[in-house]
Amino acid sequence: MFSSNDIDNYRLTSMEEPSDEILAQLMHEAAVEASETNARVTASFFNELRQAAAAIR
Repeated sequence: MFSSNDIDNYRLTSMEEPSDEILAQLMHEAAVEASETNARVTASFFNELRQAAAAIR
């Protein structure tokens, strides 16, 4: 497994193919970040929806 520093410093370029391990780690980190963002945005959406519904009543 690669260190966080290795992943943080890696840049996708057309000059260098990523190893399978680096690509898997990058994809995993992107999936985790997307999942966290989705959870945050979904919670915010439903909070706003509840507030709007409460304002209508």
